[in-house]
Amino acid sequence: AWALGKYSKGAVKMHTLLDLRGSIPANIHITDGKWHDSNELDDIVPEPFAFYMMDKAYVDFLALFRFHKAGAYWISRPKDNMRYEVVNHSLDFDPSTGICGDFIIKLTTHKSKKLYPEPIRMVTYHDSVTGNDVEFITNNFEISALEVANLYRHRWDVEVFFKWIKQNIVVKNLWGYSENAVRTHLWVAIIAYLIIAKIKADYKSPYSITEVATLIRISALERVDLRDLITKPK
Repeated sequence: AWALGKYSKGAVKMHTLLDLRGSIPANIHITDGKWHDSNELDDIVPEPFAFYMMDKAYVDFLALFRFHKAGAYWISRPKDNMRYEVVNHSLDFDPSTGICGDFIIKLTTHKSKKLYPEPIRMVTYHDSVTGNDVEFITNNFEISALEVANLYRHRWDVEVFFKWIKQNIVVKNLWGYSENAVRTHLWVAIIAYLIIAKIKADYKSPYSITEVATLIRISALERVDLRDLITKPK
């Protein structure tokens, strides 16, 4: 499964496709701020049977239909202006899990239904924390409605990655504000993240990548074996 998201800083955006099997970025594309998010799907080669989670800013029905025809699955949120009609519904879900609707829909505007001519699944989930009903759209009709909602939760893993970049590499204090300076700073942050992720994987550390980074930072001036530092029991 993959999560797609972006981090904006100054005049640039950093689009990241995160491999959820190890929270490692599989693709990073740094663009200027005018680059439309939905264009990012055009640069991704969909992997059959893989799941791609993305927020509504990336919804481009032409690109999503390309993913669908390639045998890949996608899960997103509908845009506020999406127009559709319900053609069928399922009651095969447990309302106590938060699921309150499982529908098959078709897009109704001329442009949208031309770009995506096949049915789409819409799942409605009630968030007991916020009290809001949240809608998800997907091209997968096989997994349960609750699995659709749970899979989309993993989209936040890419936000955790961006949070790590900002907090641990101090991206909030940039070296400069030109496009080139911001790009350079972001790439240095990404390289540092990947080095620490590689160290964690090689030493089979039980700590998270953030914890490994913290241990290395606070022990930088100590004479201690790196393996012992990040593999000792929590």
